[in-house]
Amino acid sequence: MSNTEVKSAVMSTYSRFPITVVKGKGSHVWDEAGRTYLDYTSGIATCNLGHVPDTVQEKLNKQLDLIWHCSNLYHNPNQEALAELLAENSALDKVFFCNSGAEANEAAIKLAKKYAKDKGNPERIEIVTFLDSFHGRTGSAMAATAQAKIHEGFSPITPGFRYLPYNDCDSLEQINNGKTTAVLLELVQGEGGVHPVNPSWLKQLEAVCKENDILLMIDEIQTGIGRTGSLFAYQQYDVDPDVITLAKGLASGFPIGAMLAKDNVSNSFTPGTHGSTFGGNPLATSAGLATLEVILSEPIMVNVIENSNWLFSELNRLMEYEKQIKEIRGVGFLIGIEIAGDVAEWITKFRNKGILVLAAGPKTIRILPPLTTTKEELETFVNTFQALLNETGEYTA
Repeated sequence: MSNTEVKSAVMSTYSRFPITVVKGKGSHVWDEAGRTYLDYTSGIATCNLGHVPDTVQEKLNKQLDLIWHCSNLYHNPNQEALAELLAENSALDKVFFCNSGAEANEAAIKLAKKYAKDKGNPERIEIVTFLDSFHGRTGSAMAATAQAKIHEGFSPITPGFRYLPYNDCDSLEQINNGKTTAVLLELVQGEGGVHPVNPSWLKQLEAVCKENDILLMIDEIQTGIGRTGSLFAYQQYDVDPDVITLAKGLASGFPIGAMLAKDNVSNSFTPGTHGSTFGGNPLATSAGLATLEVILSEPIMVNVIENSNWLFSELNRLMEYEKQIKEIRGVGFLIGIEIAGDVAEWITKFRNKGILVLAAGPKTIRILPPLTTTKEELETFVNTFQALLNETGEYTA
């Protein structure tokens, strides 16, 4: 019986690939039959240090002998240390911990609304997001996501969001309508097709926000923790956000989310205004602390820049001869390959060759290598891609 035929008590909210992953280490995972795959999904940008990194595993093993859960009514030393490390290495001052990216965005949305009221601007009830964005699947995060397919079947969606075109200069004139309290955006739209922000447009957007006391909130859930070659993507664009949201790569696969804010903004969250039972628990923050310490102490981000530059060069070389490759986009190890054919077929082709990749919309293959991937592994990916192109008869080099 195939995986697709197996009856399960798990709700069918995912279209699962026909493999069962039982083990992971470094850049590879193994299925129940013992087959090895080069995992260039990284758990959808989550296992930034690869699967089961030694340093994180060691710290978790020690924490397992101490305490697993502690109410947020008490101080948690791991939480304090991780918050301090995030603040020290960003332009933000305070951290709220939760369990996921959607929860981090929900926290940011609540904070923006509270900030407007505290500043004496009760009329500011809107948050601007951008077409083809993705901010999560909980109520407000789904409403913040400017994709009709995500909203389908869930009307009425949460009000208070206004959608404008991404990287479009005309949209800047529509930001400040007297009702806007915040702007929320990704600097690389991952789920929307791997579209990087235009740096000039971003600087103009920042100026509009600063001039009108509109919060600039950056969703770093997929781009954060080194994926783009800097700890946070915003650090490459010379902007100063009021809020950023994190999750995915922060704890090497342990569930965690974080919302960081400037002091003057975070002051709007006072006791009782927000909370989370499991947010920032000792295990997740232990994993987060170990992950961040490794990324900050080793030349990982330098390697990301060097290796991603090489990979972009190789992919562009293939595109010169391949009619099906329409465009190569992305930053660091968040890469989109726009393809003329059916992206689902290409995902299957790669999987059959022992490489796991993802889609980003109907036409784009998304590549998310671990930040620790080796040059040899990248060469394997490029050589496999070229071989697949040769098999289709489309490669003309």
